[in-house]
Amino acid sequence: MDTDPGVDDAMAILFGLRSPEVQIEALTTVFGNGGVARTTENALKILEVGGRGDIPVVPGAAKPLLHAYHGKGSTVHGADGLGNTNLPAAKGQPLNARAAEYIVQQVMGAPGEITLLAVGPLTNLALAVSLEPAIAHNVKQVVIMGGAVDHRGNASPLAEANIHNDAAAAKIVFHAGWPLTMLGLNVTHQTVMTTAYVEQLKTADTPVTNFICAISQFYLNAYRTRDGIDGFFVHDSSAMAYVVDPTLFQSQKVYVDVQVGDARANGQTMADWRNQWGQPPNVNVCTKVDADRFLKLYQSRIM
Repeated sequence: MDTDPGVDDAMAILFGLRSPEVQIEALTTVFGNGGVARTTENALKILEVGGRGDIPVVPGAAKPLLHAYHGKGSTVHGADGLGNTNLPAAKGQPLNARAAEYIVQQVMGAPGEITLLAVGPLTNLALAVSLEPAIAHNVKQVVIMGGAVDHRGNASPLAEANIHNDAAAAKIVFHAGWPLTMLGLNVTHQTVMTTAYVEQLKTADTPVTNFICAISQFYLNAYRTRDGIDGFFVHDSSAMAYVVDPTLFQSQKVYVDVQVGDARANGQTMADWRNQWGQPPNVNVCTKVDADRFLKLYQSRIM
């Protein structure tokens, strides 16, 4: 799992840890919701909360491929990336390795078995497939939370944050030739976790549910202020849900390209629904989700 924790990343990681369909082999970290030092530390903390401090954490890219990192994740996730809960330092340490190389080693060491689940900027995946293009034919699947087809963006009027943060890397990933499934804002906005839903999770009174409720308060306030809703859209956990149970979603294979460099359209994911460009489909785009069933599944696993 390639991640930039992040409140919603934390919720997705814990969901995966509680789901028997999934075995998380490692977390590779990337800049995004904070700098990579922060996201790496947060990944260690989250695994310890989930009782799985044995899972390796491998630091990755600290900046996009072609430009400096100008992150604004703190406005949604807090200065510490976990809702300004300011938890004690993690007890564990990250591996002394590089994420892109580690991804290559894991995929090539277990052909056809590894799913890459990416819920942050796609820099690590772009570096990995550039380092060893053969991983595209040896990975089981690649599932990303990113993009926005036929939907407004959140980092710009046209672009979703993960893709916008490194559009050049996203373009490499979208055209790498591997089995790629995309969960963009068009589908993640179909599921909302309300304040009442989060409070219901807390009634289980476990370290995991108490942690989720604590980190969610800043996140809820950010959505209340920015989007005027009582709750938050479910981004990264939607991508984990697809890995756990893809029958929750409807999808369509289509050609998708990524706009790079344009001042206004950078990071826009452009889906050619009617094949007017004449290109073969390269992305399995999720279009609908059974939100009620998803929310019940998340609740049952976390509680």
